[in-house]
Amino acid sequence: MDKKRIIVGISGASGMPLALELLRQLKGCREQTETHLIYTDGAVQTLRRETGQKPEQLEEMADYVHDSHNLGAAPASGSFRTDGMIVVPCSMKTVAGIASGYSDNLLLRAADVTLKERRRLVLVTRECPLSSIHLRNMYELSRMGAVILPPVLSFYNHPDSLDCCVKHITGKILDLFGMEGEGYHRWEGMDEDFCM
Repeated sequence: MDKKRIIVGISGASGMPLALELLRQLKGCREQTETHLIYTDGAVQTLRRETGQKPEQLEEMADYVHDSHNLGAAPASGSFRTDGMIVVPCSMKTVAGIASGYSDNLLLRAADVTLKERRRLVLVTRECPLSSIHLRNMYELSRMGAVILPPVLSFYNHPDSLDCCVKHITGKILDLFGMEGEGYHRWEGMDEDFCM
């Protein structure tokens, strides 16, 4: 069986526990996946602030790490075959860059390539509330084929911790690539006795 080659981009938005959990779960599937990590300078700052971790801890969970300043790296070309790309978390600055084709770093260029090659691009967008500019950019990206997956909490699965919420959202991301996430609970429908 061929491995799924997935690019994981991390921007400077809040939500580093999602990126860490995604990389952890993908690392657990190394027999099935090959991960290519790209993180921005902003991601390093947010990672330290939200988790106290250093970028080396991200890097050890990926198969390959690409410098976000290296526009000559493999993910910058459409001839570098992948199964798609996940940007988690995805800042509104990154959304705007992708939507406008402004590829001034490798993360943006890899996302641009993913779109132009008609591969799956999943953007785990982080902002609240959303402005009309944010909504317009996400709408345009959705029309271009990107999947917009804001990390919205689910309650039907009765989460009892933040970790449960993070795992559930990670499961939703992996589901888009045909992978089963750890701690992901699918909706099974309501009991017949349930009344509204």
